[in-house]
Amino acid sequence: MLDLLHPVNAVGAIRDYLDAGGPVVSALLVSTFAMWALIIERLLYFAFVERSAVRARRAAWEARSDHSTWFAHAVRERLISEQRLAVEQNLTFIRVLIMVTPLLGLLGTVTGMIEVFDVITATGSSNARLMASGISRATIPTMTGLAVSLSGILLINFLERHGARTVARLGDSLDVHAAPDRSGVTA
Repeated sequence: MLDLLHPVNAVGAIRDYLDAGGPVVSALLVSTFAMWALIIERLLYFAFVERSAVRARRAAWEARSDHSTWFAHAVRERLISEQRLAVEQNLTFIRVLIMVTPLLGLLGTVTGMIEVFDVITATGSSNARLMASGISRATIPTMTGLAVSLSGILLINFLERHGARTVARLGDSLDVHAAPDRSGVTA
């Protein structure tokens, strides 16, 4: 098992896995890399950029002398909205890739079963040895698609919850003062 950690052996094992699963596994590999690149980008944003962006928005709010007029409330909402957009960037693409990977796995299942039926049609019998590669091409993409999707679901939930908490904390930290009524007394 430890020999698979050696780069030369790992590349060979990945190549064998791709060959056994068929062309759909290659498409799954591409979608997996895209999904994980976007997830890593979001994790890096949360680790290195998010705090400074929130501080900058708080500083912009605190620099305002007016916190009670309609315009001040609109500025506050804009600052919160900008943070929400920054936090939610690329989450839609990640969700789409999470939804696509099980479908690609299902496509691999269908193409593998077609290969099994071709063997049955060509040989006229159900020779287990001949059908084994088709069955492999049917199960490997399904397993890969589900595994990739499950790992993505766990992380998208974390990213969405973290982002929602950040936006809520920012909204709570931007103090709003009540507007004075006509008599000049604050309500």
